[in-house]
Amino acid sequence: MDIVQKLWGFCNTLRHDGINYGDYIEQLTYLLFLKLAEEKSLPIPANYNWASLRERSGTALLDHYNETLRQLGRESGLLGGIFAGALSRFREPVNLKKLISLIDETEWATLDVDLKGEAYEGLLQKFAAEQKGAGQYFTPRPLIRAIVRCLRPDIREAPDFSVHDPACGTGGFLIGAAEWLLQATGGRLSREDQQRMRRGTYSGRELVLETRRLALMNLYLHEIEGDIYYGDSIAEGDSRRYNTILTNPPFGTKGAGDVPQREDFTVATSNKQLNFIQHVMTVLKPGGRAAMVLPDNVLFEENAGRDVRQLLMQDCQLHTILRLPVGTFTPYSPGVKANVAFFRKGRPTEEVWVYDLRTNVDKVTKGHPLTADYFTDFVAAYGPHHTPHPGDRQESERLHRFSRQEIQNRNDNLDIFWLKDESLDDTNDLPEPEDLVGEAVTQLEAALDALNELAVILGNERSVER
Repeated sequence: MDIVQKLWGFCNTLRHDGINYGDYIEQLTYLLFLKLAEEKSLPIPANYNWASLRERSGTALLDHYNETLRQLGRESGLLGGIFAGALSRFREPVNLKKLISLIDETEWATLDVDLKGEAYEGLLQKFAAEQKGAGQYFTPRPLIRAIVRCLRPDIREAPDFSVHDPACGTGGFLIGAAEWLLQATGGRLSREDQQRMRRGTYSGRELVLETRRLALMNLYLHEIEGDIYYGDSIAEGDSRRYNTILTNPPFGTKGAGDVPQREDFTVATSNKQLNFIQHVMTVLKPGGRAAMVLPDNVLFEENAGRDVRQLLMQDCQLHTILRLPVGTFTPYSPGVKANVAFFRKGRPTEEVWVYDLRTNVDKVTKGHPLTADYFTDFVAAYGPHHTPHPGDRQESERLHRFSRQEIQNRNDNLDIFWLKDESLDDTNDLPEPEDLVGEAVTQLEAALDALNELAVILGNERSVER
Protein backbone atom coordinates (compact mmCIF):
# COMPACT_ATOMS: atom_id res chain seq x y z
CA MET A 1 0.00 0.00 0.00
CA ASP A 2 1.56 3.27 -1.13
CA ILE A 3 0.31 5.23 1.91
CA VAL A 4 2.07 2.82 4.24
CA GLN A 5 5.22 2.83 2.14
CA LYS A 6 5.26 6.63 2.02
CA LEU A 7 4.76 7.05 5.77
CA TRP A 8 7.08 4.21 6.69
CA GLY A 9 9.76 5.42 4.29
CA PHE A 10 9.90 8.73 6.13
CA CYS A 11 10.48 6.83 9.37
CA ASN A 12 13.91 5.82 8.09
CA THR A 13 14.74 9.49 7.65
CA LEU A 14 13.62 10.28 11.18
CA ARG A 15 15.89 7.65 12.67
CA HIS A 16 18.73 10.09 12.08
CA ASP A 17 16.87 12.45 14.43
CA GLY A 18 16.98 9.80 17.16
CA ILE A 19 13.37 8.72 16.64
CA ASN A 20 12.90 4.92 16.69
CA TYR A 21 10.05 2.94 15.19
CA GLY A 22 7.87 3.11 18.29
CA ASP A 23 8.38 6.85 18.71
CA TYR A 24 7.51 7.38 15.06
CA ILE A 25 4.21 5.50 15.23
CA GLU A 26 3.34 7.46 18.38
CA GLN A 27 4.08 10.88 16.84
CA LEU A 28 2.23 9.84 13.70
CA THR A 29 -0.77 8.94 15.85
CA TYR A 30 -0.95 12.41 17.42
CA LEU A 31 -0.71 14.20 14.11
CA LEU A 32 -3.02 11.86 12.21
CA PHE A 33 -5.71 12.23 14.86
CA LEU A 34 -5.54 16.04 14.64
CA LYS A 35 -5.77 15.90 10.85
CA LEU A 36 -8.84 13.64 11.02
CA ALA A 37 -10.37 15.86 13.70
CA GLU A 38 -10.13 18.82 11.34
CA GLU A 39 -11.63 16.87 8.44
CA LYS A 40 -14.50 15.56 10.59
CA SER A 41 -15.04 18.87 12.43
CA LEU A 42 -14.47 17.25 15.81
CA PRO A 43 -14.27 19.62 18.81
CA ILE A 44 -10.60 20.42 19.35
CA PRO A 45 -9.46 23.54 21.26
CA ALA A 46 -8.87 26.10 18.50
CA ASN A 47 -5.40 27.05 19.69
CA TYR A 48 -4.24 23.44 19.43
CA ASN A 49 -5.85 22.12 16.26
CA TRP A 50 -4.34 20.92 12.99
CA ALA A 51 -4.37 24.38 11.42
CA SER A 52 -2.35 25.78 14.33
CA LEU A 53 0.42 23.30 13.53
CA ARG A 54 0.25 23.63 9.76
CA GLU A 55 0.76 27.41 9.86
CA ARG A 56 3.94 27.31 11.96
CA SER A 57 7.53 26.33 11.25
CA GLY A 58 10.98 26.33 12.85
CA THR A 59 11.40 26.44 16.62
CA ALA A 60 7.98 28.09 16.93
CA LEU A 61 6.47 24.88 15.52
CA LEU A 62 8.40 22.68 17.95
CA ASP A 63 7.40 24.80 20.93
CA HIS A 64 3.75 24.89 19.87
CA TYR A 65 3.70 21.13 19.24
CA ASN A 66 5.00 20.49 22.76
CA GLU A 67 2.33 22.75 24.23
CA THR A 68 -0.37 21.12 22.07
CA LEU A 69 0.48 17.66 23.41
CA ARG A 70 0.43 18.92 26.99
CA GLN A 71 -2.90 20.71 26.69
CA LEU A 72 -4.74 17.96 24.79
CA GLY A 73 -3.55 15.37 27.31
CA ARG A 74 -5.63 17.23 29.91
CA GLU A 75 -8.85 16.83 27.93
CA SER A 76 -11.45 14.17 28.74
CA GLY A 77 -12.78 11.29 26.66
CA LEU A 78 -11.11 9.94 23.54
CA LEU A 79 -9.07 13.12 23.06
CA GLY A 80 -7.50 12.81 26.50
CA GLY A 81 -6.96 9.08 25.95
CA ILE A 82 -5.04 9.62 22.71
CA PHE A 83 -2.83 12.37 24.17
CA ALA A 84 -2.43 11.12 27.77
CA GLY A 85 1.21 11.46 28.78
CA ALA A 86 2.14 12.54 25.24
CA LEU A 87 5.66 13.88 24.65
CA SER A 88 7.34 15.16 21.52
CA ARG A 89 10.29 13.13 20.23
CA PHE A 90 11.36 15.65 17.59
CA ARG A 91 14.64 17.51 17.89
CA GLU A 92 14.70 19.04 14.40
CA PRO A 93 11.71 21.23 13.44
CA VAL A 94 12.26 20.48 9.74
CA ASN A 95 11.42 16.80 10.37
CA LEU A 96 8.22 17.65 12.22
CA LYS A 97 7.24 20.03 9.41
CA LYS A 98 7.91 17.34 6.80
CA LEU A 99 5.70 14.80 8.58
CA ILE A 100 2.90 17.35 8.92
CA SER A 101 3.15 18.02 5.19
CA LEU A 102 3.11 14.29 4.38
CA ILE A 103 -0.06 13.74 6.40
CA ASP A 104 -1.63 16.89 4.95
CA GLU A 105 -1.31 15.51 1.41
CA THR A 106 -4.07 12.96 2.03
CA GLU A 107 -7.74 13.54 2.77
CA TRP A 108 -7.96 10.80 5.38
CA ALA A 109 -11.67 11.18 6.16
CA THR A 110 -12.58 10.47 2.54
CA LEU A 111 -10.63 7.21 2.46
CA ASP A 112 -12.56 3.98 2.76
CA VAL A 113 -12.65 2.68 6.36
CA ASP A 114 -10.80 -0.47 5.33
CA LEU A 115 -8.11 1.56 3.58
CA LYS A 116 -7.53 3.81 6.60
CA GLY A 117 -7.54 0.88 8.96
CA GLU A 118 -5.24 -1.21 6.79
CA ALA A 119 -2.81 1.69 6.44
CA TYR A 120 -2.46 2.05 10.20
CA GLU A 121 -2.46 -1.71 10.77
CA GLY A 122 0.27 -1.97 8.16
CA LEU A 123 2.40 0.47 10.13
CA LEU A 124 1.73 -1.39 13.39
CA GLN A 125 2.71 -4.65 11.73
CA LYS A 126 5.98 -3.16 10.49
CA PHE A 127 6.61 -1.74 13.95
CA ALA A 128 6.02 -5.15 15.56
CA ALA A 129 8.38 -6.83 13.09
CA GLU A 130 11.17 -4.26 13.29
CA GLN A 131 11.16 -3.09 16.92
CA LYS A 132 12.55 -5.64 19.36
CA GLY A 133 9.96 -6.57 21.97
CA ALA A 134 7.05 -4.89 20.16
CA GLY A 135 5.71 -8.21 18.88
CA GLN A 136 4.19 -9.02 22.26
CA TYR A 137 1.52 -6.42 21.54
CA PHE A 138 0.72 -7.72 18.06
CA THR A 139 -1.15 -10.94 17.21
CA PRO A 140 -0.88 -12.03 13.54
CA ARG A 141 -4.05 -10.96 11.73
CA PRO A 142 -4.66 -14.28 9.89
CA LEU A 143 -4.79 -16.00 13.29
CA ILE A 144 -7.17 -13.38 14.68
CA ARG A 145 -9.51 -13.73 11.71
CA ALA A 146 -9.57 -17.53 12.02
CA ILE A 147 -10.38 -17.35 15.74
CA VAL A 148 -13.12 -14.79 15.19
CA ARG A 149 -14.68 -16.87 12.39
CA CYS A 150 -14.98 -19.73 14.88
CA LEU A 151 -16.34 -17.73 17.82
CA ARG A 152 -18.74 -15.60 15.72
CA PRO A 153 -19.22 -12.64 18.14
CA ASP A 154 -22.59 -11.38 16.89
CA ILE A 155 -23.89 -8.31 18.73
CA ARG A 156 -27.44 -9.18 17.62
CA GLU A 157 -27.48 -12.05 20.15
CA ALA A 158 -28.32 -9.68 23.01
CA PRO A 159 -29.06 -5.95 23.50
CA ASP A 160 -26.04 -5.60 25.78
CA PHE A 161 -23.72 -7.96 23.89
CA SER A 162 -20.07 -7.23 24.68
CA VAL A 163 -16.66 -8.21 23.32
CA HIS A 164 -13.59 -7.75 25.52
CA ASP A 165 -9.83 -8.30 25.44
CA PRO A 166 -8.14 -7.99 28.87
CA ALA A 167 -4.68 -7.76 27.25
CA CYS A 168 -5.64 -5.90 24.10
CA GLY A 169 -2.29 -4.66 22.76
CA THR A 170 -3.02 -2.61 19.65
CA GLY A 171 -6.66 -3.77 19.50
CA GLY A 172 -6.39 -6.45 16.83
CA PHE A 173 -8.94 -8.86 18.30
CA LEU A 174 -11.54 -6.13 18.82
CA ILE A 175 -11.15 -4.90 15.27
CA GLY A 176 -11.23 -8.47 13.97
CA ALA A 177 -14.54 -9.04 15.78
CA ALA A 178 -16.06 -5.90 14.28
CA GLU A 179 -14.81 -6.72 10.78
CA TRP A 180 -16.27 -10.24 11.03
CA LEU A 181 -19.69 -8.82 11.93
CA LEU A 182 -19.68 -6.46 8.95
CA GLN A 183 -18.69 -9.28 6.60
CA ALA A 184 -21.17 -11.75 8.10
CA THR A 185 -24.08 -9.29 7.75
CA GLY A 186 -22.93 -7.65 4.53
CA GLY A 187 -23.05 -4.41 6.48
CA ARG A 188 -26.84 -4.72 6.77
CA LEU A 189 -27.33 -3.78 10.40
CA SER A 190 -30.15 -1.80 11.97
CA ARG A 191 -29.38 1.77 12.92
CA GLU A 192 -29.45 0.76 16.59
CA ASP A 193 -26.99 -2.10 16.00
CA GLN A 194 -24.73 0.21 14.00
CA GLN A 195 -24.66 2.65 16.91
CA ARG A 196 -23.94 -0.15 19.39
CA MET A 197 -21.19 -1.46 17.15
CA ARG A 198 -19.58 1.96 16.96
CA ARG A 199 -19.81 2.66 20.68
CA GLY A 200 -20.43 0.41 23.66
CA THR A 201 -19.71 -3.12 22.39
CA TYR A 202 -15.92 -3.42 22.16
CA SER A 203 -13.61 -2.89 25.11
CA GLY A 204 -10.16 -3.83 26.32
CA ARG A 205 -7.53 -3.21 28.95
CA GLU A 206 -3.86 -2.47 28.31
CA LEU A 207 -1.04 -2.21 30.82
CA VAL A 208 1.27 -0.02 28.68
CA LEU A 209 0.09 3.57 28.20
CA GLU A 210 1.75 3.98 24.80
CA THR A 211 0.19 0.76 23.50
CA ARG A 212 -3.24 1.80 24.80
CA ARG A 213 -2.86 4.96 22.73
CA LEU A 214 -2.17 2.90 19.60
CA ALA A 215 -5.22 0.74 20.31
CA LEU A 216 -7.49 3.77 20.69
CA MET A 217 -6.24 5.20 17.41
CA ASN A 218 -6.47 1.88 15.61
CA LEU A 219 -10.09 1.46 16.67
CA TYR A 220 -10.88 5.08 15.80
CA LEU A 221 -9.56 4.63 12.27
CA HIS A 222 -11.88 1.63 11.97
CA GLU A 223 -14.70 3.95 13.13
CA ILE A 224 -15.04 2.27 16.52
CA GLU A 225 -14.91 4.30 19.71
CA GLY A 226 -13.90 1.45 21.98
CA ASP A 227 -13.38 1.65 25.72
CA ILE A 228 -9.70 0.85 26.25
CA TYR A 229 -8.95 0.98 29.96
CA TYR A 230 -5.45 1.69 31.18
CA GLY A 231 -4.31 -0.72 33.85
CA ASP A 232 -3.41 -4.25 34.90
CA SER A 233 -6.25 -6.74 34.39
CA ILE A 234 -4.74 -9.27 36.77
CA ALA A 235 -3.89 -6.92 39.65
CA GLU A 236 -6.98 -4.72 39.40
CA GLY A 237 -9.69 -7.16 38.34
CA ASP A 238 -12.86 -6.08 36.55
CA SER A 239 -16.41 -5.69 37.88
CA ARG A 240 -17.92 -5.89 34.38
CA ARG A 241 -18.98 -9.16 32.69
CA TYR A 242 -18.70 -9.95 29.00
CA ASN A 243 -20.34 -12.23 26.40
CA THR A 244 -17.18 -12.89 24.43
CA ILE A 245 -13.50 -12.66 25.30
CA LEU A 246 -10.75 -12.86 22.70
CA THR A 247 -7.22 -12.48 23.98
CA ASN A 248 -3.53 -13.24 23.62
CA PRO A 249 -2.03 -12.57 27.07
CA PRO A 250 1.69 -11.76 27.27
CA PHE A 251 3.97 -14.82 27.26
CA GLY A 252 7.02 -15.55 29.39
CA THR A 253 7.93 -15.06 33.03
CA LYS A 254 8.91 -11.37 32.85
CA GLY A 255 7.15 -9.48 35.60
CA ALA A 256 6.16 -12.65 37.43
CA GLY A 257 6.84 -13.11 41.11
CA ASP A 258 3.84 -11.52 42.82
CA VAL A 259 0.71 -13.52 43.57
CA PRO A 260 -2.42 -11.39 42.89
CA GLN A 261 -4.55 -10.75 45.94
CA ARG A 262 -7.84 -11.66 44.28
CA GLU A 263 -10.66 -13.35 46.19
CA ASP A 264 -12.08 -14.63 42.90
CA PHE A 265 -8.86 -16.57 42.12
CA THR A 266 -9.09 -20.13 43.39
CA VAL A 267 -5.47 -21.01 42.61
CA ALA A 268 -2.73 -18.81 44.11
CA THR A 269 0.08 -18.55 41.57
CA SER A 270 2.51 -16.00 40.14
CA ASN A 271 2.19 -17.45 36.63
CA LYS A 272 0.73 -14.72 34.41
CA GLN A 273 -0.91 -17.03 31.88
CA LEU A 274 -2.59 -19.13 34.58
CA ASN A 275 -3.86 -15.98 36.23
CA PHE A 276 -5.23 -14.70 32.93
CA ILE A 277 -7.18 -17.96 32.58
CA GLN A 278 -8.68 -17.41 36.04
CA HIS A 279 -9.42 -13.76 35.20
CA VAL A 280 -11.21 -14.69 31.98
CA MET A 281 -13.25 -17.32 33.81
CA THR A 282 -14.34 -14.63 36.29
CA VAL A 283 -15.30 -11.90 33.80
CA LEU A 284 -17.18 -14.13 31.35
CA LYS A 285 -20.94 -14.03 31.69
CA PRO A 286 -22.63 -17.41 32.30
CA GLY A 287 -22.82 -18.98 28.85
CA GLY A 288 -20.13 -16.59 27.61
CA ARG A 289 -17.43 -17.91 25.30
CA ALA A 290 -13.72 -17.27 25.05
CA ALA A 291 -10.68 -17.96 22.91
CA MET A 292 -7.22 -17.58 24.47
CA VAL A 293 -3.78 -17.91 22.92
CA LEU A 294 -1.60 -19.85 25.36
CA PRO A 295 1.99 -21.11 25.25
CA ASP A 296 2.68 -24.86 25.35
CA ASN A 297 3.88 -24.88 28.96
CA VAL A 298 0.42 -23.86 30.21
CA LEU A 299 -0.91 -27.16 28.87
CA PHE A 300 1.55 -29.42 30.66
CA GLU A 301 2.83 -27.61 33.78
CA GLU A 302 2.16 -29.43 37.05
CA ASN A 303 1.13 -28.02 40.45
CA ALA A 304 -0.66 -24.70 39.86
CA GLY A 305 -0.85 -25.38 36.13
CA ARG A 306 -2.70 -28.65 36.67
CA ASP A 307 -4.94 -27.02 39.31
CA VAL A 308 -5.99 -24.24 36.93
CA ARG A 309 -6.66 -26.71 34.09
CA GLN A 310 -8.82 -28.79 36.42
CA LEU A 311 -10.68 -25.65 37.51
CA LEU A 312 -11.19 -24.62 33.89
CA MET A 313 -12.61 -28.02 32.92
CA GLN A 314 -14.81 -28.05 36.02
CA ASP A 315 -16.39 -24.63 35.50
CA CYS A 316 -16.17 -24.34 31.72
CA GLN A 317 -16.71 -26.43 28.63
CA LEU A 318 -13.19 -26.56 27.19
CA HIS A 319 -14.26 -27.95 23.85
CA THR A 320 -11.37 -27.18 21.46
CA ILE A 321 -7.59 -26.77 21.49
CA LEU A 322 -5.76 -25.67 18.35
CA ARG A 323 -2.03 -26.48 18.25
CA LEU A 324 -0.56 -23.62 16.21
CA PRO A 325 2.15 -24.05 13.55
CA VAL A 326 5.78 -23.55 14.52
CA GLY A 327 6.73 -19.94 13.81
CA THR A 328 3.16 -18.58 14.00
CA PHE A 329 4.48 -15.41 15.66
CA THR A 330 7.33 -14.92 13.16
CA PRO A 331 8.86 -12.37 12.88
CA TYR A 332 7.51 -10.92 16.15
CA SER A 333 8.31 -13.81 18.54
CA PRO A 334 9.58 -16.61 16.30
CA GLY A 335 10.55 -19.13 18.99
CA VAL A 336 7.17 -19.29 20.73
CA LYS A 337 5.10 -22.47 20.47
CA ALA A 338 1.47 -21.73 21.22
CA ASN A 339 -2.12 -22.96 21.15
CA VAL A 340 -5.61 -21.52 21.15
CA ALA A 341 -8.02 -22.74 23.84
CA PHE A 342 -11.75 -22.31 23.10
CA PHE A 343 -14.17 -22.63 26.01
CA ARG A 344 -17.64 -21.72 27.25
CA LYS A 345 -18.50 -20.80 30.84
CA GLY A 346 -21.18 -22.56 32.83
CA ARG A 347 -20.99 -26.25 32.09
CA PRO A 348 -18.25 -28.82 32.82
CA THR A 349 -16.00 -30.27 30.16
CA GLU A 350 -17.07 -33.69 28.90
CA GLU A 351 -14.73 -33.92 25.94
CA VAL A 352 -11.93 -31.91 24.35
CA TRP A 353 -11.24 -31.86 20.63
CA VAL A 354 -7.60 -31.22 19.71
CA TYR A 355 -6.65 -30.03 16.23
CA ASP A 356 -2.95 -30.51 15.43
CA LEU A 357 -1.92 -27.77 13.01
CA ARG A 358 1.74 -28.17 13.93
CA THR A 359 3.04 -31.67 13.23
CA ASN A 360 4.16 -32.08 9.59
CA VAL A 361 2.88 -28.58 8.78
CA ASP A 362 5.12 -26.13 6.93
CA LYS A 363 6.89 -23.89 9.40
CA VAL A 364 6.02 -20.18 9.26
CA THR A 365 9.02 -18.09 8.20
CA LYS A 366 9.62 -14.65 6.71
CA GLY A 367 9.76 -16.33 3.31
CA HIS A 368 6.70 -18.45 4.05
CA PRO A 369 4.44 -16.14 6.08
CA LEU A 370 1.29 -17.01 7.97
CA THR A 371 -1.78 -16.72 5.72
CA ALA A 372 -5.48 -17.54 5.94
CA ASP A 373 -4.79 -20.77 4.02
CA TYR A 374 -3.16 -22.28 7.11
CA PHE A 375 -6.50 -22.18 8.94
CA THR A 376 -8.98 -23.12 6.20
CA ASP A 377 -9.32 -26.78 7.22
CA PHE A 378 -9.39 -25.99 10.94
CA VAL A 379 -12.21 -23.44 10.57
CA ALA A 380 -14.20 -25.96 8.52
CA ALA A 381 -13.57 -28.69 11.10
CA TYR A 382 -14.53 -26.36 13.97
CA GLY A 383 -18.02 -26.21 12.57
CA PRO A 384 -20.72 -23.61 11.93
CA HIS A 385 -21.53 -22.87 15.59
CA HIS A 386 -19.63 -20.61 17.97
CA THR A 387 -19.75 -23.44 20.54
CA PRO A 388 -19.76 -26.83 18.80
CA HIS A 389 -22.51 -29.26 19.74
CA PRO A 390 -21.94 -32.99 20.35
CA GLY A 391 -22.16 -34.84 17.07
CA ASP A 392 -21.20 -31.79 14.97
CA ARG A 393 -17.72 -33.13 14.38
CA GLN A 394 -16.01 -36.17 13.00
CA GLU A 395 -12.47 -37.22 13.85
CA SER A 396 -9.83 -36.92 11.15
CA GLU A 397 -6.09 -37.25 10.84
CA ARG A 398 -5.58 -33.88 12.52
CA LEU A 399 -8.70 -33.65 14.69
CA HIS A 400 -9.09 -36.05 17.61
CA ARG A 401 -11.59 -36.25 20.45
CA PHE A 402 -10.52 -36.97 24.02
CA SER A 403 -12.99 -37.71 26.78
CA ARG A 404 -12.71 -36.07 30.19
CA GLN A 405 -11.75 -39.45 31.60
CA GLU A 406 -8.94 -39.89 29.07
CA ILE A 407 -7.58 -36.47 29.99
CA GLN A 408 -7.83 -37.28 33.67
CA ASN A 409 -5.85 -40.46 33.02
CA ARG A 410 -3.12 -38.19 31.61
CA ASN A 411 -2.99 -36.34 34.95
CA ASP A 412 -4.89 -33.51 33.20
CA ASN A 413 -1.98 -32.83 30.84
CA LEU A 414 -3.48 -31.16 27.76
CA ASP A 415 -0.30 -31.09 25.68
CA ILE A 416 -1.70 -33.83 23.45
CA PHE A 417 -0.31 -34.97 20.10
CA TRP A 418 -0.49 -38.24 18.21
CA LEU A 419 0.91 -37.68 14.69
CA LYS A 420 4.40 -38.95 13.97
CA ASP A 421 6.79 -36.09 13.18
CA GLU A 422 8.16 -37.07 9.76
CA SER A 423 11.01 -34.56 10.00
CA LEU A 424 12.60 -36.64 12.76
CA ASP A 425 13.12 -39.50 10.29
CA ASP A 426 14.86 -37.28 7.75
CA THR A 427 18.40 -36.31 8.74
CA ASN A 428 18.29 -33.59 6.09
CA ASP A 429 15.21 -32.04 7.66
CA LEU A 430 16.07 -31.82 11.33
CA PRO A 431 14.63 -28.96 13.42
CA GLU A 432 16.24 -25.56 12.91
CA PRO A 433 18.50 -24.28 15.73
CA GLU A 434 16.00 -21.52 16.60
CA ASP A 435 13.26 -24.17 16.95
CA LEU A 436 15.41 -26.14 19.35
CA VAL A 437 16.12 -22.94 21.27
CA GLY A 438 12.38 -22.18 21.39
CA GLU A 439 11.70 -25.67 22.76
CA ALA A 440 14.40 -25.19 25.39
CA VAL A 441 12.95 -21.80 26.37
CA THR A 442 9.51 -23.37 26.82
CA GLN A 443 10.94 -26.03 29.12
CA LEU A 444 13.01 -23.48 31.04
CA GLU A 445 10.01 -21.21 31.54
CA ALA A 446 8.06 -24.18 32.89
CA ALA A 447 10.93 -24.85 35.30
CA LEU A 448 11.02 -21.17 36.33
CA ASP A 449 7.28 -21.23 36.95
CA ALA A 450 7.75 -24.29 39.16
CA LEU A 451 10.48 -22.51 41.12
CA ASN A 452 8.25 -19.45 41.51
CA GLU A 453 5.49 -21.69 42.86
CA LEU A 454 7.94 -23.22 45.32
CA ALA A 455 9.05 -19.77 46.45
CA VAL A 456 5.42 -18.80 47.07
CA ILE A 457 4.81 -21.96 49.11
CA LEU A 458 7.98 -21.45 51.17
CA GLY A 459 7.13 -17.80 51.70
CA ASN A 460 3.66 -18.71 52.97
CA GLU A 461 5.10 -21.34 55.32
CA ARG A 462 7.57 -18.84 56.75
CA SER A 463 4.85 -16.26 57.33
CA VAL A 464 2.79 -18.90 59.17
CA GLU A 465 5.83 -19.88 61.29
CA ARG A 466 6.35 -16.26 62.30
